[in-house]
Amino acid sequence: MRRRLIRIALILLLFPPLLSAVVGWLAGPAFLHPIRRELTPDLIREADASFAFTGATREDFNVKAPDGAILRGWKVRPKNPNGSWVLLFHGVADNRVGVIGQSEFLLRAGYSIVMMDARAHGASGGPIATYGWLERNDTRAIIDALLSSEHIGAGLVYPEQSRGAYPGRTRGVHPELNRRAAPPSTVAPSSSTTSLTSSASLTSSFHLFALGESMGAGIVLQSAAADPRIEAVVAEASFANLREATYDYAGLRKYPWLGKTIFVPGTWTLLYRDEKLAGFPIAEVSPVKAVASRAFPVLLICDEKDVALPCRHSEVIYAAARGPKQLWVVPGAFHTAAYGFEPQEFRRRVLSFFASCAANPPTANLTPANPAPARE
Repeated sequence: MRRRLIRIALILLLFPPLLSAVVGWLAGPAFLHPIRRELTPDLIREADASFAFTGATREDFNVKAPDGAILRGWKVRPKNPNGSWVLLFHGVADNRVGVIGQSEFLLRAGYSIVMMDARAHGASGGPIATYGWLERNDTRAIIDALLSSEHIGAGLVYPEQSRGAYPGRTRGVHPELNRRAAPPSTVAPSSSTTSLTSSASLTSSFHLFALGESMGAGIVLQSAAADPRIEAVVAEASFANLREATYDYAGLRKYPWLGKTIFVPGTWTLLYRDEKLAGFPIAEVSPVKAVASRAFPVLLICDEKDVALPCRHSEVIYAAARGPKQLWVVPGAFHTAAYGFEPQEFRRRVLSFFASCAANPPTANLTPANPAPARE
């Protein structure tokens, strides 16, 4: 009887970790191949109605990524442009229309917008989503194409500090991914432009900002670390790093401690299989490392009731950030719902943040700021 009870106890103790390990292994490919939300004619009509309401006009904007994937999106111009641009980044399993709400108030404020479908999302190509590893180079290609098409400037030299957490080659990574991920030392100048710019600001009236949510927030933070032409970032509900995010999913989005204890084998097998399948270092997909490698202004937004990526992710990023930083906790908001819960305050904070950054170019913002948390 005693032996039987011991066997039952061992089964009950070992079964959950073993089951989670199997589930993690099986779920690995799905993590790299998120559900694709197609850009349907209805969604395009919805977006066009939004642009028409603000008096904006859009044009197709397709960019070839360093690995050959075609990234598809739009450039949207406001009725009265102020000369600056904002890159918008959507969340996982979404597409560019997912950030249409944010585009509306930015367009009304005079910002021109770039809205792209991330690789392996919407109408864009790319076999897998890498949550920032390849996407940061996609962002660089998008910026190159934007500056070239707008005849703004070229010939920017990347300062060494922009490469801190992202060396050109990483041991143990597939050579092709190393080639794709290695940051170039310069951006090749366009034939129609002249090299009259600095790493601080391309022209006196042009500024380049970025805003992302969820996966898009993580991507844009990593992109800004790799490309100093992005002057400031607004990031809502970013993940701190992939391992920390898997704890929440393994904990059924309610009990992250389960993902760190009983179900931790599931996170191990998921990340191990993804690393082997994709050929890039999971540990280097890290917004935390990104904000620590380059000092740039960041407004972090976390949603108080977020169970997908709880506020601890944004708090860890805030603690690591070297540049001017703000952290806004939105009361009662769920995942990426800050704008829906506090639209007026969301608009006020984002617009004042971008305006402040435009008034204080990056060269003045290379030292840590706000040593005390600005959590509100």
